[in-house]
Amino acid sequence: MVASESDRQALFRRCLEEYGPGLRRLATAYERDAHLAEDVIQEICLALWQALPRFAGRSSLRSYVYRIAHNRAATHVAKRARISGSADGLDAQSESGVPDQRPGPQELSEQSEDVRRLQSAVRSLSLPLRQALVLKLEGLSDREIGEALGLREGTVSVRLTRARQAIRRNMSRGAGDQDDLRSERQGVTS
Repeated sequence: MVASESDRQALFRRCLEEYGPGLRRLATAYERDAHLAEDVIQEICLALWQALPRFAGRSSLRSYVYRIAHNRAATHVAKRARISGSADGLDAQSESGVPDQRPGPQELSEQSEDVRRLQSAVRSLSLPLRQALVLKLEGLSDREIGEALGLREGTVSVRLTRARQAIRRNMSRGAGDQDDLRSERQGVTS
């Protein structure tokens, strides 16, 4: 429990120092557009600031922070989906309903082709698979991911396995046919 305003400020600073880079990566996994990802980061920071007084230590600080981040990012995605009418609210889609997988100009200049392909494959995952995978890549255990997403540890393991399989399929065939990933997007109910 946060006892004073100075404790709250210190804990907030600690959260940003320790988890800030991971929160930024989480935001960019939900939003490819840099400006929209920055909006997600700001929403996460505001939600974290508001939630810190309620932190009671029943979970690790890390899983608490990532649960808040997940909830804000998911709310952001849901709002975008309602506004744009897209299936998951992420990234622009063509009229055929296929996600736009083209990297932005900043990504083209800063990252290698393999990294871009991997990012594209991660963004192509359904939201439940992507959430679990991004948190795993941030170093959270299956238990902590379960706490952050409100899932059982077994469900987290299944989602991670499915995410890895989809990524492997996508990376092994390159930038070609996206049918398997579209099937993954529609078929996850775990």
